[in-house]
Amino acid sequence: MDQRIFYGNLRPLDIANRLVSEFNQGNLRTQIVGKENNLSVQISTAQTSKSGGPTAVTINIRQVPDGVMIQVGEQQWFGMAASMGQSAIATLLNPANLLWRLDDIAQDVSNLQLPDRIWKTVESVVKQSGASSLLSDKLSRLTCDYCLTANEIGTSNCIACGAPLGDMHPISCTNCGWVNKKTDIVCSKCGKNL
Repeated sequence: MDQRIFYGNLRPLDIANRLVSEFNQGNLRTQIVGKENNLSVQISTAQTSKSGGPTAVTINIRQVPDGVMIQVGEQQWFGMAASMGQSAIATLLNPANLLWRLDDIAQDVSNLQLPDRIWKTVESVVKQSGASSLLSDKLSRLTCDYCLTANEIGTSNCIACGAPLGDMHPISCTNCGWVNKKTDIVCSKCGKNL
C-alpha cells in the first residue's frame, strides 16, 4: 500500500469526486464509500467490459490534522495476468490471433498503469488547491519547553528565552510524510527507516 500525506486546505470529498470524474469512464467504474472525512474510492473494471482482464484498486482518503492522508491499495492483477496469458498462448498457436487480441492487450497495459494515473490525478488536485506534502505552517512551529514561546522549525535556540531547541525539531518520513521525533530511527506510521 502506497501512502502519502498532503498538507493544506483539502477535503477528502474533493479528491474523491475528482477520481470519480477521471476514472468512471470506458472500461472502468468507480464508487465512493464512507463518510465525509474518511472515504474510499473503489475503481474496478466494469462487468460489461469487452476487452482486457478484470482489475480493481481502492483509494482511502482520510482527513488528518491540517491535510489529508491518501492510501492507494495493492491493485488486483490476476485477471489481467490471465488475459495476457490467453493472448500469449493464442499468439503462439497462431500468430494471426494477435490481431484479434490487440484490444485485450491494450486494455491490460492501460490497467497496469492505473496506480500511476491515480497518483497523477491526486497530485493535480493537490496542486490546484495550493496544498503540498510539506509541513503546514501550524505544524512547522516548535513550542519551547521552558517559556512556551512558538519558534520556527530550524531555529536552534528559543527566540524568547534562548533555550536550546535542537532535539525538539521533528522530521518528516520520506516514504509516507508522517511527522516523527528527531530521535526516532523508524517512522512511527509506516515503519520505514528515517
